[in-house]
Amino acid sequence: MSPKLLALDRVLAIEPGECARALRNVPNTLSLFDSHFPLRPVLPGVLVLGSMGELARALLAHSPGGAWRLAGAERVRYRQFVQPGDQMEIEVRMREQTSGEAVLGATVRVEDKVVTTARALRMVRTGDGDRS
Repeated sequence: MSPKLLALDRVLAIEPGECARALRNVPNTLSLFDSHFPLRPVLPGVLVLGSMGELARALLAHSPGGAWRLAGAERVRYRQFVQPGDQMEIEVRMREQTSGEAVLGATVRVEDKVVTTARALRMVRTGDGDRS
């Protein structure tokens, strides 16, 4: 998947070990809108989830011991569509962390309305040769 499709536009705050907030703009120029419901373009849910995982990775980057990757998500709820021109406000909060795994909760808002929640983003440490 293209890094541009998962890129956060701005990290607003990181409180190591606690939480992080970021913004992601959804430009109407993304080529995926040509094929993902062209009459009513929406950002695919997997990209919203990927943005939450990217912010979780940014928060965990402040932990010693290496890089992290999204390994799974539980109880993800999509309440509204994210459309071209929207600005997503993403927040992740640490629930628990061990040396090799972390579980975070995540919320995405557009114009102060909750559009997506994830009860548990499961992050795992990457191996030395794993760059995912």
